[in-house]
Amino acid sequence: MIELNDQNYKDLLQVNSKVVIKFYAGWCGSCRLIAPKFQALSEKAEYEDVFFAEANAELNPELRALAGVNNLPFFASFKNGQLAAGFPSAKIEAVEELTKAI
Repeated sequence: MIELNDQNYKDLLQVNSKVVIKFYAGWCGSCRLIAPKFQALSEKAEYEDVFFAEANAELNPELRALAGVNNLPFFASFKNGQLAAGFPSAKIEAVEELTKAI
């Protein structure tokens, strides 16, 4: 899993056709709780064509604004460099549905 920031996200979105990003903050307890589940989701064979990444929402205002982050943890999917969907959730099932939809 790669850590995205305001400097590297544009290149990553251009190179990968399907991307799911988890936005978090160090103080967010729900973010820490869902982190291992998100990691496990990224390792599922059925999602080998999806690039999974994470970004600290507090340190990356440009990327946060692009995804429309309004609460944490927040998940955003991008298809062909464009925002496909995004929402806050602490339920991995919702993130899996987001992943299937791109």
